[in-house]
Amino acid sequence: MRVIKDETVISAVEEMCIEANYNLCTDVKEAIEEGLETETSQTGRYVLAQIIQNAEIAARCKTPICQDTGMAVFFVEVGNQVLVEGLNLTEAINEGVRRGYKTGYLRKSIVEDPFFRNNTKDNTPAVIHYEFVYGDRIKMIFAPKGFGSENMSRLKMLKPSDGIEGMKDFVIETVAAAGPNPCPPVVVGVGVGGTMEKAALLAKKALTRPLTQKNPIEYLDRLEAELLRKINETGIGPGGLGGKTTALSVHINVYPTHIAGLPVAVNMNCHATRHAEVIL
Repeated sequence: MRVIKDETVISAVEEMCIEANYNLCTDVKEAIEEGLETETSQTGRYVLAQIIQNAEIAARCKTPICQDTGMAVFFVEVGNQVLVEGLNLTEAINEGVRRGYKTGYLRKSIVEDPFFRNNTKDNTPAVIHYEFVYGDRIKMIFAPKGFGSENMSRLKMLKPSDGIEGMKDFVIETVAAAGPNPCPPVVVGVGVGGTMEKAALLAKKALTRPLTQKNPIEYLDRLEAELLRKINETGIGPGGLGGKTTALSVHINVYPTHIAGLPVAVNMNCHATRHAEVIL
């Protein structure tokens, strides 16, 4: 059994919180730069250039890419031969978030009760999704989720007979209805299968996949390309001001489901698709 001290987890999470909020991921920046080269709308090109400039200023001045530094979302793989000493893993992650959002001067956006709305003042608690695997390592993916894009999420329990075409219609309809609200160009995460909550989780996790990484399932890779093309034909464009760069990428995750159901969830990230990863 390998032992990891809680302070190791806390420090790693603290650094990830700051890194993800200060620095636009290379794959996302490259996708925006590619969009700038192919965008035909003058206004769209101006918006994309401003996004790139903003990211460069944020990295240089060590300041957040966006004022909405998000709710802290983690996907954590825990090996069966590893033990966290001191605080338990959930407590350690939350302490790391607490420190990261304080030392990084990141906006604290979390309220302790969804109705009474009192701010927790440290951006905790985080939303943590665990997966237990073989090995003696802990892998953490941090994805701060701003709510301009999160609020545009949708879930629909399709009928099995709706099939792939029904799924495609729902995804395109969701992006079109969102319009400028999720700060396009967006990254679109789609989860299909499982149950209601599993589909939503699949969609959220799809957003953590690097934009340069192809879907390993061939038919899904083709579907992603088709949906990206159709979404970019909506004309929403960068900032919702028109153009053909409405989305940077579409990522689809699937999971087995019940014979009577076809759950589909859509979750979007804004152009500041933020994530950081560490293996302990």
